[in-house]
Amino acid sequence: MTPSSVSSVQKGGNGLKKNKPMIVMFLTPAVLLFCIVFLYPIIRTLAMSFFHIESLTATMDDWTFVGITNYVNLINTSLFRTACWNLFRIWLFGGIIVMALSLLFAAILGSGVRFKKFFRAIIYLPNIVSAVALATMWLQYVYSPQFGLIKHFFEFFHMDSLAKIQWLDNEHKFVALLLAYCFGMVGYHMLIWLSGIERISPEYFEAATIDGANKLQQFRYITIPLLKGVFKTNITMWSVTASGFFVWSQLFSTVTADTQTIVPITYLYVKLFGAGNTVTERDAGVGAAIGVMLAVCIVLIFTITNKVIKDDDLEF
Repeated sequence: MTPSSVSSVQKGGNGLKKNKPMIVMFLTPAVLLFCIVFLYPIIRTLAMSFFHIESLTATMDDWTFVGITNYVNLINTSLFRTACWNLFRIWLFGGIIVMALSLLFAAILGSGVRFKKFFRAIIYLPNIVSAVALATMWLQYVYSPQFGLIKHFFEFFHMDSLAKIQWLDNEHKFVALLLAYCFGMVGYHMLIWLSGIERISPEYFEAATIDGANKLQQFRYITIPLLKGVFKTNITMWSVTASGFFVWSQLFSTVTADTQTIVPITYLYVKLFGAGNTVTERDAGVGAAIGVMLAVCIVLIFTITNKVIKDDDLEF
């Protein structure tokens, strides 16, 4: 380093020391807000998961320490295992459907198709509508056995066997729920894909076109590799939203503990607030344990995704 560069570094350090009180003053509110809004609830929830607590409003004097009993009881409860299995199916099969369709739409819109903004708004529109309204639409106007859209669609093509399917019975309810939920999530993930595609320089595609690569080859060898970081983001966001699956489960269930639609968050709700006359024992500690288990699952998915999909060597 030259003497001038050393002097400039020393001046910069002195400037930081002089501004240290101001930096602390501006950072303190943000740090306090983070601790109050995020850190404290996380620590309290983790602590609650090791206690038997009759209600959320119970004071710490009323907490009864039970260790890992809450976790053991959850694992041994068949209804909770069913809820976890349902959530896994939503995450896996729903993730495949949503990621594939959203990527397809994003690739089409990113290829320079006409009326791009219009189609993007139409595909994203279900995300603007309330989940309650969207689920009601599917229940009343799509899956209805009397005048549902699917029923009339199959009748129009004289597919009477398919038209007679009762989509809201126990045999088909999970599939109906999954398709309706995926319909509402495609637009959100499409925008994430599209943001990554729009970052790719057109020069790559121009060079590939000159070399004789068609659109499919460009998508496979240019678009897909350069979207690795976006794919990790989409997987993480899908995992977070899927773990909080609740409204759709409640609306597609005639009872709270429907084995075809129950998910961990629904089971958590039952343990915290009860379910009419069907559940008499309430335990906020069990509810906290469910929240901790879901958070650990999301962290594991995020960690594994980062280990498997590496995009550090990509520059564009």
